[in-house]
Amino acid sequence: MDTESGSGTRESGGKFYRTTLCLAYQSFGVVYGDLITSPIYVYKNTFSGSLRLYKEDHEILGVLSLVFWTLTLIPLFKYAIFVLRADNHGEGGTFALYSLLCRNSMMSLLNTHNAAHERISSYNSEISTHETRSSLLIKDFFEKYYTSRVVLFLVVLLGTSMVIGDGILAPTMSVLSAVHGIQIKVPDLHENYTVLAACIILLGLFALQHYGTHRVGFLFAPILLAWLLCISGVGIYNIFRWNPGVFRALSPYYIYNFFRKTGKAGWSSLGGIVLCITGTEAMFANLGHFTRLSVRVAFTGVVYPCLVFAYMGEAAYLSKHKADINSSFYKAIPEAIFWPVFIIATLATAVGSQAIISATFSIISQCRTLSCFPRVKIIHTSNQIHGQIYIPEVNWTLMVLCLAVVVGFKDTKLIGNAYGLAVIIMMFVTTCLMFLIITTIWKQNIFVAFMFVIVFGSVELLYLSACLAKVHKGGWFPLLVSLIVSSLMSIWHYGTWKKHEFELQNKVNLDNLLSLGPSLGMTRVPGIGLIYSNVTSGVPSMFAHFVTNFPAIHQILIFVNLQSLMIPKVPASERFLIGRIGLPEYCVFRCIVRYGYKEIRDSYDFETQLIVKVAEFLKCESNGEELKVLGQSTNIMSDPISMATEYSGGGGGSGWRRRVRFRNIGSSEEVKQLIEAGESGVVYMMGNTNLVASEASSLVKKFALNIVYGFLRRNCRQPATALGVPHASLIQVGITYHV
Repeated sequence: MDTESGSGTRESGGKFYRTTLCLAYQSFGVVYGDLITSPIYVYKNTFSGSLRLYKEDHEILGVLSLVFWTLTLIPLFKYAIFVLRADNHGEGGTFALYSLLCRNSMMSLLNTHNAAHERISSYNSEISTHETRSSLLIKDFFEKYYTSRVVLFLVVLLGTSMVIGDGILAPTMSVLSAVHGIQIKVPDLHENYTVLAACIILLGLFALQHYGTHRVGFLFAPILLAWLLCISGVGIYNIFRWNPGVFRALSPYYIYNFFRKTGKAGWSSLGGIVLCITGTEAMFANLGHFTRLSVRVAFTGVVYPCLVFAYMGEAAYLSKHKADINSSFYKAIPEAIFWPVFIIATLATAVGSQAIISATFSIISQCRTLSCFPRVKIIHTSNQIHGQIYIPEVNWTLMVLCLAVVVGFKDTKLIGNAYGLAVIIMMFVTTCLMFLIITTIWKQNIFVAFMFVIVFGSVELLYLSACLAKVHKGGWFPLLVSLIVSSLMSIWHYGTWKKHEFELQNKVNLDNLLSLGPSLGMTRVPGIGLIYSNVTSGVPSMFAHFVTNFPAIHQILIFVNLQSLMIPKVPASERFLIGRIGLPEYCVFRCIVRYGYKEIRDSYDFETQLIVKVAEFLKCESNGEELKVLGQSTNIMSDPISMATEYSGGGGGSGWRRRVRFRNIGSSEEVKQLIEAGESGVVYMMGNTNLVASEASSLVKKFALNIVYGFLRRNCRQPATALGVPHASLIQVGITYHV
């Protein structure tokens, strides 16, 4: 037995390491593309302003020292060591941090606190129950002051919108910079031709996205690995050929010396130096596509050392060829291998943009699930890694915006100013959220959290100040994108919240509604009616509106409430909460169905599970047994449950209904009724709501709800489509809410 156990352990360990290495390999094609292609444009943008190279090497050694220590402090120490630990059940990004905070305290504006959710085994499984004085003070502050929660939410939206802005700027900056390299060999080539080539490459990049992260990662990883080998090899060659003394720049003294000699010009150049860490946030935002260990292995083992050699080699070349500053990256490539490296560079910058595109998909998916983004189609492209997704609407929108930026700006200096500002704002938002994570989630001393902010936040604020000084030189673009995206997300969230608030205020008591039955001539028709609503108690106004105008209800009624929790996945055994509404003769039930924000909803499988759970609930009730958690799967059934679904009806699709057939489900009277109702057919009922601001509302509220929210609601995916509800079995109840 010991031998077999040891063999199984070794086999399991070997599979774990193989999986980790495989994911680390894929991460080269998805996570690090932006970060490892930045050497193409960092030095060029750094010296594009008032900073100049003189006979001495103070400037170039100072810039190299800044690049080295920035790479070491931000991607290596801050992200690889600290931030990756703050994943939310394997999910990363700004909204993942926010979700982690909200499910452990009353910091959320997104959904109300529900004590029942805390019973889910994975809800707080990674959170320490020991509270410190500082964590209690911070939580009390956010619970007491509503304004603090609004500010936190707006900060999160700022970081999220910067990720989306980064998804526009990253592909344009990297591809356009690479294509400009051809002018080294063809100096008379008109700028329009390079712009056209960049547009064609971007079209091809976005056209490949539908294949998914898994295939794209395997396709792109060899290109980016070849790129890393090229830039590190060329870097080592240039170090030993031109100036081995550049190793001196590893000393932080050269940073002090740089600012002492360059002054304001050196500070202004930080807007270009910050480009060396573009794509770092993708390490965290793309975490849901991979694992924490695989991302760390790839970065520390390959990416970080290769980037250091690449920057050192280019600095060594520049120290002897100061006149080549505007094209130093390509000029530093030995003549014999120029064209192979140029081809790899062009391919690498094209596929390198995959990092931020995948991150954008992940962030928008989280926003959509938490009611901060209009409903879009999300395609899961992997059965093994659940976070690997593709969003067609977002993909094509990003493509159009990228092409517009390439054609509109053309100049990589202007795009670089915009890119740097978006990157550093995004990183500073993460630093601020990490302060709250360290104190309230990790329960560390507030001094530790302050040290984190001081060490990393001070560096980011220094870069941010330099980037803000270039707002008029292209930096306005990410701010404009952020304003538009944040406004749309805020309005969508506000409209969703107002609709939910109206439904809560206008819900109806079931007894009162059924007491009107005789006067209305209400009848019960065969079948099961699934009424979807956001109300967790009482009867939604939509259903009351329907019944008073069309007094007929199904034999079995189940009010379904779908809730997205701030955890990635809910265990299947804890998904359903079943309860009865009113007297048993009403045959009315309520089901709260809980999903994590990474889970896909299969309507057919969901319907099967729901009806089986109601049958289990009825058997428990008839046997006098109590469930600790309503709807949890039990083993009290002596006979198995099985069911089949089919469609039947007249020709041409008219009159089609979904029917459910049961076998061996039990013998109690109510279970028999459930069987008969399921065999008669299942019908879905949903509200088709129109939200309108009341006449007394302000112009701002009318504009936000009537125009912006109305436009978004009409043009996003309908709830029935998003949930996969069969059109032939759907009843939509139109109702207008005046708020």
